[in-house]
Order: sequence, then structure tokens, then C-alpha cells
Amino acid sequence: MNVGSVLYANRTAPSGWEEFVLSGAESAPQPPQSTQPGGFLVTEQQFNQIFPGRNPFYTYSGLVAAAGAYPGFANTGDATVRKQEAAAFLANVYHETGGLYYIVEQNTANYGHYADYNSHYQVAPGKQYYGRGPLQISWNFNYGAAGEALGLPLLSNPDLVAQDASVAWKTALWFWNTQTGAGSVTGHDAMVQSRGFGETIRTINGALECNRGGGGPVQSRVEQYKRITGILGVNPGNNLSC
Repeated sequence: MNVGSVLYANRTAPSGWEEFVLSGAESAPQPPQSTQPGGFLVTEQQFNQIFPGRNPFYTYSGLVAAAGAYPGFANTGDATVRKQEAAAFLANVYHETGGLYYIVEQNTANYGHYADYNSHYQVAPGKQYYGRGPLQISWNFNYGAAGEALGLPLLSNPDLVAQDASVAWKTALWFWNTQTGAGSVTGHDAMVQSRGFGETIRTINGALECNRGGGGPVQSRVEQYKRITGILGVNPGNNLSC
């Protein structure tokens, strides 16, 4: 018999006419999902709005694929922090590449300078480690470490960064999520720890920009960050400049 919502059995088997509909107990509340529906929280439409003059080499799909290798990227903290991190990364990318237009560093006079012969990652014969990709990764030690982390032969073939969009994005996200550069924290940690956009500038190019009084390059990064946070509908927060 059924009393209220509780079923009591007083026979060893149901009669032919008896029919029961059982509903299971309510499942325990599930924790919020860390992955945004559809992947990266910046939509392709927003991506195109942020980079209206981008080089076709820099595909949205390449970015989404690369982001999958770093699940914490733009996916840590509350919605505000996640959007701020995405905006911070893309603002620095915008500045480094002229709006995702340039694939390689434009100042060819610097090409031969990025060689540290004391590094564990030895310079490969005939190879140069000038800036390539969304964050213009440079120096043999960065190519070597990134290649090791990503399972790619970047030390022996640095041109891969300029030939494959997914590889290009992966090197940028590798640096953002794992390297402190000229700063004391990674770009990712700077944002999720609420240290501000200015700290990401210090990590990426602090020795040349922050330590020399800021000026044009720093302000350019800040303006892009403010513009992109506007597109994503989030407050830019504090400590914007280094």
C-alpha cells in the first residue's frame, strides 16, 4: 500500500492488477560546472569584434583548441574574474600583434639578438628565436621550454609557431599560464588573484615597459583592456597600469 509518498509492501509479490510507478530520490546538488557551455567564454562574434582587422591565420577555432590544454584559463573564479582574465590576455595579444595582424616580429634588426648561449636550451644551427605568435614568444629558452611542455619541436623548428594557428595560440597560453617573465606571477595568477591588469604587463614586458616609466606601450595595453572588458560586459577592476 502507498501512504502519502511512502510505499509499504505487505505481500511478498504484487498482484496482477497492481502497478507501481517509482520515482528515485532527488539527486544530490551538483557543483557548478567549470567549463563554459560551448567552450571558451568569448564567443566568435566577440572575438571578431575585438579583432576586426585580424590576419586569417589567427583563427578562433585555433584559440579554442589551444585553451583546452589549459582548463583553468578564463575558467577560474567567478564570472567577473573569468571575463577579466580573458580580456587581459586578449588585450596583451592585441598590443603584441597590432590587433592580431602580425604573425612575426616586425623589427628584423632584432632577429639575431634573441640567443642565450648559456641556456639549457641550446640554439639550433641556423635558427632564430625572434617574436612569433599572439604573444610574440622570443628567445631560445622560451621556445625550448614551450616545446618541451607542449610536446613540440619548437627549439629545432621555431617557425612552427608562425605556421600553425593552434601551435601559435598554445605558445601564448603556455606563457600566460605558466611563466612569470619579468614579473613575479604568471598572467593567469595576476588576474585570478586580483592583482590587476598592470601586473600582466609586468610579466609580459615589464623590463622594457614598466621599469622605464610606462608611457605609450603601457597605455596602449590598458586602453585595449578597457575596450575589451566593455565588449565582454565586465568592470576592468583596479591596478590597470604597472
